[in-house]
Order: sequence, then structure tokens, then C-alpha cells
Amino acid sequence: MWKILLGFVVFAALAIFVLMKGGDIDMGGEKHGADAMHVPEAASAAAAASAASQ
Repeated sequence: MWKILLGFVVFAALAIFVLMKGGDIDMGGEKHGADAMHVPEAASAAAAASAASQ
């Protein structure tokens, strides 16, 4: 029984370590409305508009 508990604690510590080192990770779930803005789409749209004007 203690081996299961030890395995869980080690796995949880490893998971927390990986999440902390991962950078900006949003664990908030699915976003709707103003929170659902995606910056890469705006950058690609600006690049497409720039290419179209040339």
C-alpha cells in the first residue's frame, strides 16, 4: 500500500514540476467570448493583408 502512495506522490511532484517549467500554461478550460482571442490568427491576417497590397 505504501508503494502506491509513494508512486502517486512522485508522479504528482513530477507533473507539477513539468507544469511549472512549461511556461504560460492556461488550465482554465475552454474559453468563450473576449477571452477566446487568438493572437496568431491576427498576425497571419496582417501578413496576408500586407502580401495582398504588394
